[in-house]
Amino acid sequence: MSPLIEVSTARLSGLTPKQIVEELDKYIVGQQAAKRSVAIALRNRMRRQYVDDEIRAEIKPKNILMIGPTGVGKTEISRRLARLTTCPFVKVEATKFTEVGYVGRDVESMIRDLVDIAIDMIREEEIYRVEEEAERLVAEEILNALLPSSDTDEEREESIRSTREKLRAKLEKGDLEERYIEIMVEESVTPQLEVFSQDGIDQVGIDMGNVLSGLLPTSRKKRRMRIREARGFLFEQVVDTLINMEEVRQAGLQLAEEMGIVFLDELDKIAAGGREETGGPGVSRQGVQRDLLPLLEGTAVRTRYGAVSTENVLFIAAGAFNMSKPSDLIPELQGRLPIRVELDSLTAADFRRILCEPKDALVTQYRALMETEGVALRFEEEAVGAIADIAYELNQTTENIGARRLTTVMEKLMEEISFDADGRRGETIVVDKAYVEERLSGIVEDRDLSRYIL
Repeated sequence: MSPLIEVSTARLSGLTPKQIVEELDKYIVGQQAAKRSVAIALRNRMRRQYVDDEIRAEIKPKNILMIGPTGVGKTEISRRLARLTTCPFVKVEATKFTEVGYVGRDVESMIRDLVDIAIDMIREEEIYRVEEEAERLVAEEILNALLPSSDTDEEREESIRSTREKLRAKLEKGDLEERYIEIMVEESVTPQLEVFSQDGIDQVGIDMGNVLSGLLPTSRKKRRMRIREARGFLFEQVVDTLINMEEVRQAGLQLAEEMGIVFLDELDKIAAGGREETGGPGVSRQGVQRDLLPLLEGTAVRTRYGAVSTENVLFIAAGAFNMSKPSDLIPELQGRLPIRVELDSLTAADFRRILCEPKDALVTQYRALMETEGVALRFEEEAVGAIADIAYELNQTTENIGARRLTTVMEKLMEEISFDADGRRGETIVVDKAYVEERLSGIVEDRDLSRYIL
């Protein structure tokens, strides 16, 4: 049985849950339970596509709630997951939304964003499919601009054909990229309107813009530009003639419905105060929770491309829940997030690993930055341990902000080296334990000072 969606699924279908976890391990230290949960959820998205139609309709995504203090990797998991998957993926903060009836973004806007991403993905696939033909047509358009055709006798026509072939050879070699040509460019002015309605200010504004853009004719103007600049304009014009956008829209809607993933961050902020909070901002927070219910359960959302069902969209929610508890969410919302994963607080040992092991580790980043100035930077193992211990101690004595504390500590540690790096070209700078203590110990010991600086 062939997959339901035939769009770049080869890479994803080849990734087993173990391989997904291995990919996440390259960037995120620890948190194995959370990685396993998202890996299984991601794999199940593909498994569902190969199930018989009758049972496929009954298989619903198992929404996940990740619980853990700030800075332990919840958002990082979502970022890496977005790069790993070829599914439409959108990350949003729950704090951006307001209850229906209030000015601001309504919760359905996240689904509209998801649809936009899905359609862009399908369009990119179609562009890749017609790329060779599009480039050939662009070359013809450039040659037409360089050597306009005209009604001539047969002898003259043969000379023009010969000249055209010579220009084509030069064009393919890249010898004509700086030459100026005149091309026709479409220009249209779409007025920006904001209209208040139950569908949300953002959605109606877009729709009205589309309506008016259809009423206002586009003007075609000649513009003179270099060939290397003209290629982009011509490519977009040619692609539009080769791609059936109606098919792209339909495939995009289906892709969003069947494979869409929404990462809903900062969910705890709309639970602060609990269900007993009946006044002030609590009323609006509970309203946002109620508005989220139909999305997680499955409802039809109107978009400018058509209605989209959220029945098979996977929702991964996350929150620190340091000022509230998951039980403070309204019961209906809790029931729609059946899989709970608790992320662990980071230890000093975790900090040591975070500094060096991930592909984008802070130590690696600072080495790369200093290399641009011709400075070799080397961190001794004891120095890395001292940095980790200081960051962990600060988290325990001030505010626990997780791995983000490493960024503030490292920036303070590297301040002097970064400032003077341009004058130390060719040097090798060794950061040892003594240097770390010299730069940071005084600040750490002064509790009031560390609250402001680190």
